[in-house]
Amino acid sequence: MSLIKDKYERAIDYLRISIIDRCNLRCIYCMPSDGIKPIEHKNILSYEEIIRIVRIAAGLGVRKIRLTGGEPLIRKNLPYLISSINNIQGIEDVSLTTNGLLLQKYARELAAAGLRRVNVSLDSLLPERYREITRGGNINDVLNGIKEAENAGLIPVKINMVPIRGFNDDEIEEFALLTIKKQYHVRFIEFMPIGSREIWNEEKYISTQEIKERASAVAPLMPVKIRKSGPARYFRFDGAPGVIGFISPITHHFCDTCNRLRITSDGKLRPCLFSETEIDLRSAMRCGASDEEIERLFRLSIEIKPEGHSINHEKSFAHLKPMSKIGG
Repeated sequence: MSLIKDKYERAIDYLRISIIDRCNLRCIYCMPSDGIKPIEHKNILSYEEIIRIVRIAAGLGVRKIRLTGGEPLIRKNLPYLISSINNIQGIEDVSLTTNGLLLQKYARELAAAGLRRVNVSLDSLLPERYREITRGGNINDVLNGIKEAENAGLIPVKINMVPIRGFNDDEIEEFALLTIKKQYHVRFIEFMPIGSREIWNEEKYISTQEIKERASAVAPLMPVKIRKSGPARYFRFDGAPGVIGFISPITHHFCDTCNRLRITSDGKLRPCLFSETEIDLRSAMRCGASDEEIERLFRLSIEIKPEGHSINHEKSFAHLKPMSKIGG
């Protein structure tokens, strides 16, 4: 089946699904210090509902699925969901974003179920700083999880780091150096003005240009083309097995090539991360909607997908849902 396109001729073949809003960390740029009231369990999409949604989306040309949270690894029986999605006709790639704390325990089981890759969110390599950022996390659990993911064949492991000025930006060079030792894809993501009001202000924002200049201080960076690289622009140190990616939602919008839709853990279909427009798939399904009706709602979401977003580093979008509820 040919891919379905929106009115700006972007082929929509990628669906990000948050399977849970809860998390076993409370990262300071994601959640307020007192946490966020979780969605009631009965209002979270069941695995059967998620599988049905993916099957219908695959019929419209969706080929790639990324499972997110919260922290997806805290949801029980995740290998069943991955295996079920992987067996849907048309689905070519199932990946997962995680904080890595439970990866050592589950990596092999997830790989056996058909998971292809993991993205690990990691914003410091220093134990005490990591504990501060995450409000209690143990970095050794994450590092051991990354090693186990490699051993299980979940490669390349992608490590996502958000540099924040005066907070962890002194580690940019150290993260870049990881690519000299391993085949990691280290991706630097611009700090976005959404989520907790306790951490965001314009002074903490660092542009991709500055991040790249600081990574280049280690050694010259050479551009490299990676197939299906998504929004990241990749570079490599000469002879390095890994690559460095830069994701620039603020300074270099990648909206013109955006190929994704998002589903929140409570079943809301969002045509854009920064959109306040949502289509309620969960209520439709629980009211007896047919597959044809769910397909119509998907087509509607694609039809209203905006050409781009207006986010910038001077304005806070803290009024939007926290990332833990939208899906990382």
